[in-house]
Amino acid sequence: MAIATVNPTTGATEMIVEPHTAEEVRERIEEAAKAAKVLRGTSFAQRAQWMLAAAGLLEEQAEGLGELVTVEMGKPIAQSIAEVHKCVKAMRFYAARAEEFLADAPVGNPSSVGASRAWTRYEPLGTVLAVMPWNYPLWQVIRFAAPALMAGNSGLLKHASNVPQAALFLDTLFERAGFPIGSFRTLLIGGSGVAAVLADERVKAVTLTGSEPAGRSVASIAADNVKKSVLELGGSDPFIVMPSANVAEAAATAVRARISNNGQSCIAGKRFIVHTEIYEAFTAEFVKLMSELAIGDPLDPATQVGPLATLSGRDELAELVEDARALGAQVLTGGTIPEGPGFFYTPTVLAGLSDEMRIIQEEAFGPVASLYRARDREDALRIANQTRFGLSSSVWTADAQEEEWFLANLDAGAVFINGMTVSYQELPFGGIKRSGFGRELAADGIREFCNLKTVWKA
Repeated sequence: MAIATVNPTTGATEMIVEPHTAEEVRERIEEAAKAAKVLRGTSFAQRAQWMLAAAGLLEEQAEGLGELVTVEMGKPIAQSIAEVHKCVKAMRFYAARAEEFLADAPVGNPSSVGASRAWTRYEPLGTVLAVMPWNYPLWQVIRFAAPALMAGNSGLLKHASNVPQAALFLDTLFERAGFPIGSFRTLLIGGSGVAAVLADERVKAVTLTGSEPAGRSVASIAADNVKKSVLELGGSDPFIVMPSANVAEAAATAVRARISNNGQSCIAGKRFIVHTEIYEAFTAEFVKLMSELAIGDPLDPATQVGPLATLSGRDELAELVEDARALGAQVLTGGTIPEGPGFFYTPTVLAGLSDEMRIIQEEAFGPVASLYRARDREDALRIANQTRFGLSSSVWTADAQEEEWFLANLDAGAVFINGMTVSYQELPFGGIKRSGFGRELAADGIREFCNLKTVWKA
């Protein structure tokens, strides 16, 4: 796959980037390794000063960066600008909290282990490789880079090949803010080049956000080299609505969840599981709202749904819908590829789904919602847990006992009650099952790429 910006709104290639040579990759790894040694010896206060400066650079360029993101991957311009500001918040969060999260901590009763004092401390691992996707081309990177750099690590970025302009911007961001040369470096390489980078002894760990096959491959390489890995591999998140819920509010939120980022969000609700008592009312409102969405140029502020990021992604989504339709699913709205240029797909709601349909187990990465009728809470839970994924979930209920029951039984890394799943820098983020392992964000995220060192003193 070429490293290029292909505008998903028009289908036109706007920029082609030459990949780095093998020698250039080796030089960049060496730069990062040297920077890691320097960063390890700097104070939290110094790193925070640099991180705040980098956040300021992002904030100053929010509108221009938002347009860049929209042109490269197609999300509505307001969402692209919001992504920039979300990055700024996370950078300031870690600048303020990193020292607290990684502070030395006393352990147990020292005398019970024959010590006068015992404690733990967190230390950086060194250079960490990040393999990142295109759907949040700034946020996915910053939520790794901000904690990793504040912990004293350096970073290498292998970004998705269709967002090279975002990758090149990030290549120089931290250095321009004052971080040592090489603290963060983009590697313009294809997926086939990841193995050699990860096998390099100067690279100490890897984090990947992406597809299940990509995660399996990277985790295997990391394991062969006995290196730490963190994986976030997507999901097919359930959005459960029970009779005590506010149906109108749940339906409106369900639409926002499904079309956010043009439906290309790992943690967005994708499977809408509705109790039979309110199924008709929810469905009528949900379908109405989905059918009224404005589709068009994502640079137009009035647009609610832009194109999918790639032609292959749009075609794969259409194949999922056609597979379900051919096997008897009802298409309540959408289910078509609009005429004209670009990688658009109409917001779609499917009902009458059965187990032989691919969409039951596969992630629909686009504005396609799967609707399920549940007999009772046990049936809703069965449907929610039947996929191989377990990233996040949303439950709508006003019944406290029901809330606790779902909380205890859902197979997911997170449960949002009466709200839409969103990633926040203050909350740990990650999944179970085929959605991956490890956590990003919050204190847990910054600790993933640190050595937890135990200290015993006589």
